[in-house]
Amino acid sequence: MALNRLPFRDPRTVARDIPGVLDALFPRLSGSLVAALNRDAFYYPGLDPVPGELVEQSRLQKAMLFELAVARAELILSDKTEPEWAECLAIALERQSRHYDAQKLDGIEESDRKVAEHAARNLVSMLRRTSRAHDFPIVRSPVIPGMGWIASGTGDFAIGKVLVEVKHTARNFIAGDFRQVLMYWLLKYASAIESDDEVWTECLLLNPPAELWSRHQF
Repeated sequence: MALNRLPFRDPRTVARDIPGVLDALFPRLSGSLVAALNRDAFYYPGLDPVPGELVEQSRLQKAMLFELAVARAELILSDKTEPEWAECLAIALERQSRHYDAQKLDGIEESDRKVAEHAARNLVSMLRRTSRAHDFPIVRSPVIPGMGWIASGTGDFAIGKVLVEVKHTARNFIAGDFRQVLMYWLLKYASAIESDDEVWTECLLLNPPAELWSRHQF
């Protein structure tokens, strides 16, 4: 009898919605371990956090606001020093519509632009510093193979053998954040067994609004 597979869903959705799968595979991802991992997090020197009061002024959904920041950061990294906000918004809307009920927006306000610009510049600086330290280019949207179990998807960034995931939040990283990169690594590793591709050996969680990063080996 054929195995019943999960619907072909994005790996981020699977990691978020059915944590029991990852809890079974990584049972030691407990609250105390997550707290210990967060104690190893560092702040990037020379960057300023996004003021909380500025974030509160924005009337955009937070997921949309920071998708906007990532889109702007990617355009800056592609040598568009001052990307058009209309292009940033179009990219953010297209991405959000894949996973959430994103509402069509005709434009954004000045407060939205200030938050997104600040977070984007922090992210660009974090990525460029990491790229220089490893002497590898920044790869956007690295492929996450689904292995016939879930839909293949993409991560945020990769730099050499370092998988980079971006989390915009006012809190520390949580179990779900670590669970997500563990799932990405597991799928990549399973694919590499068949294809002889290189696997990621480290993960780097970045939080641009708080200029915080957490780096760990797989």
